[in-house]
Amino acid sequence: MPEIITHVKASCYHCGDECLTTSYKIEEKQFCCQGCQSVYEILSGAGLCSYYNYNAHPGTTRIRSDKRFDYLSDPVILAELLDYTDEHLSIITLYIPQIHCSSCLWLLEQLNRFNPAIYYSRVDFLKKQLIVRFDPREFSLQQLVELLYDVGYEPLISLQDIIQKQNKAEKGDLVQKIAVAGFCFGNVMLLSFPEYFGLSGYEQTFRHFFGYLNILFTLPAVFFSGRGYFISAWHNLKNGILNIDFPLALGIAVLFLRTAIEIITYTGAGFADTLCGLVFFLLVGRFVQQKTYHHISFERDYRSFFPVAVQIVKEGGEKPVPLSGLTTGHRMVIRHNEIIPADAILLKGQGLIDFSFVTGESVPVNKTLGEIIYAGGRQTGEAIELEVVKPVSQSYLTQLWNNEAFTRRQDNRMKTFNETVSKYFTIVLITIAVGSLLAWLPFNYRRGIDAFTAVLIVACPCALALSTPFTMSAALSIFDRNLFYLKNTTVVEQMALIDTLVMDKTGTITTGRGKRIDLSGALTTDQQQLIYSACVNSIHPLSRMICKYFGALEKLPVTYYQELPGKGITAIINGHLLRIGSGKFVFGCFEETKLMTRVHLMMDGSYLGYFTFLQEYREGMERIGQLKSAYSLYLLSGDQDHEHDQLLRFFPDEGHLYFSQTPQQKLDRIEGLQRQGHKVMMLGDGLNDSGALKQSDLGVAVTDDVNNFSPGSDAILDGRSFHKLPAFLRFSKDTVHIIHTSFLISLMYNLVGLSYAVTGRLSPLVAAVLMPLSTVTIISFTTLATHFAAKRRKLL
Repeated sequence: MPEIITHVKASCYHCGDECLTTSYKIEEKQFCCQGCQSVYEILSGAGLCSYYNYNAHPGTTRIRSDKRFDYLSDPVILAELLDYTDEHLSIITLYIPQIHCSSCLWLLEQLNRFNPAIYYSRVDFLKKQLIVRFDPREFSLQQLVELLYDVGYEPLISLQDIIQKQNKAEKGDLVQKIAVAGFCFGNVMLLSFPEYFGLSGYEQTFRHFFGYLNILFTLPAVFFSGRGYFISAWHNLKNGILNIDFPLALGIAVLFLRTAIEIITYTGAGFADTLCGLVFFLLVGRFVQQKTYHHISFERDYRSFFPVAVQIVKEGGEKPVPLSGLTTGHRMVIRHNEIIPADAILLKGQGLIDFSFVTGESVPVNKTLGEIIYAGGRQTGEAIELEVVKPVSQSYLTQLWNNEAFTRRQDNRMKTFNETVSKYFTIVLITIAVGSLLAWLPFNYRRGIDAFTAVLIVACPCALALSTPFTMSAALSIFDRNLFYLKNTTVVEQMALIDTLVMDKTGTITTGRGKRIDLSGALTTDQQQLIYSACVNSIHPLSRMICKYFGALEKLPVTYYQELPGKGITAIINGHLLRIGSGKFVFGCFEETKLMTRVHLMMDGSYLGYFTFLQEYREGMERIGQLKSAYSLYLLSGDQDHEHDQLLRFFPDEGHLYFSQTPQQKLDRIEGLQRQGHKVMMLGDGLNDSGALKQSDLGVAVTDDVNNFSPGSDAILDGRSFHKLPAFLRFSKDTVHIIHTSFLISLMYNLVGLSYAVTGRLSPLVAAVLMPLSTVTIISFTTLATHFAAKRRKLL
């Protein structure tokens, strides 16, 4: 037999593309071009080749004729994206979701090695942001983005730039206030030690000098660092509201006035150390409370999902146009995996549109020439051309998002424990203080004033104000470690009161990896090869899954091929007639009850069997189903009832399953449950869930990539932690119990302090010891108790 020689084409070690030349080779590793070789050399020189263990082919090479980044040369778009630009320098902040390890960080900070026109590049690892400074005369923004794409780090650039929003949100002077309060607190404590330990007779002159210095240090602590409490208390009083800021502001004011009066009149040492310590710890608590996950955007609108620009056909070529400049009559080109930003008519190509993000339907829809395709669909096939029939602002997707029901603010959110307790605490505190004053006034007015101020000093709700933020901070860190990201601390208390769980199906309780495929019937090796050779010519998702099921087989020559969109394939291969598709297509008169869940196989008139396609449910759905005894479970799906029977395993009965739901119907269902008195948590993943997420008492966006786009929500749950949802719900209840317990502990301290205060003989030493002691106790208790509860729920 003649010898058969098989030529194996080498693939690039960096990007995985086929190597057309052997010119680029290092250490037995072959590369397709100089760029890939340069990236490898840089990584290898730094000893960071473990980078390839995380991503086999990180730098998928961009086709040089690709025009996807041409819009970055448009001056209007540049003005919106660049942070700063002049003749010699441009600065931009880019969001790069692919950052995942130290090698990524190191490589992105070495961009100047690829092009000397890049002056500087720095990475914020937590926020996955890259700040780049470059020379616009020699290097454009388009070239920068193309370079990042070529080395495997394509920036995520959207119409609504989430980075700019994050930068605005981070602006503030809270850190400055904490620094000033801490500086004053430290110095006042230093100056107060002689007072506590006693001064000899010849050192008494220093007592007054130190006292005046203490007053000077309290001024910035009160009027700069603590002014926020006075402003908040005043605004709330004008609106007839009593919150915890009022007794805090009152306590700060009384501490300051009494300190100033005692020092100036030489009647005492005052409470300067207690005052500065109170302001410092309160601000630290507020910082902890405000510290949330700024690298995740919880507020999204439709612009977050649209491209910055689109390619339109003009004068025989393509030209990028900003989305704001897209008007009726423009002919736009939409390529594979791109979102259609405006309602348009299909003019060229085969449309295979995935509307799962808008409608929830998981099966892509075939569109023929002349059909209208609504905005929000994603093209999953070849490049197509469409004519815009409505501007972006009037498209179906925009109208859906701008629906009043989708954008209204929620007034029915649950009040937190602090909000509920602080009102009554304030009333009781003022009552005791005034009562002490009136009780002593007829006998000793001076002691009455001392008792009045002492009650306000000791019973100042410092421990109460700190218990919630420190408990919630510890809880947020536990949730964060388990890939559950909460928008703010109040979400934990809202979660603890939930009694109803409502879930979307596609992408929420099912995985984003696609469907599970099962073969009913026995196929020979030859039959598998014939079916593979027919399906490999189709771009339909089900055909691709069949090819993936068989693996990499040799493709046989096709004599005849015809595909009817949405129905099936007819092909003649090696003299065999194949019919692959729906029951009606294969048998001619058989109508299936479950559309698109089966693909039947027939060869030469003989029936071979069928493929069944089922959604893969997320790990832990069985655990979710076990919550039926404690929570009411509902399914609201925009998909058809393909898997009605399988879903009954997880939900109580058919009355809790709703299919083919429009976005408005989902919202109305949630509202109906709330009218019945239920506290509802909605779990969804797509734009079709956004209204329901906003209407619910707690909206959770489920996603397989927390750095990718998801609808606006109160929390973002990584799909990998979906099975931990029952533990999250129980842990939220534990957290609220810890807050209640810490409140009782702080109440005990207040009772002890009040026993001193009402006598009018409270010394600065007692106040200086009691208040920090209560603060340290509360912080220690909440931290330890929260971690204990997390271990109990197996979250640590």
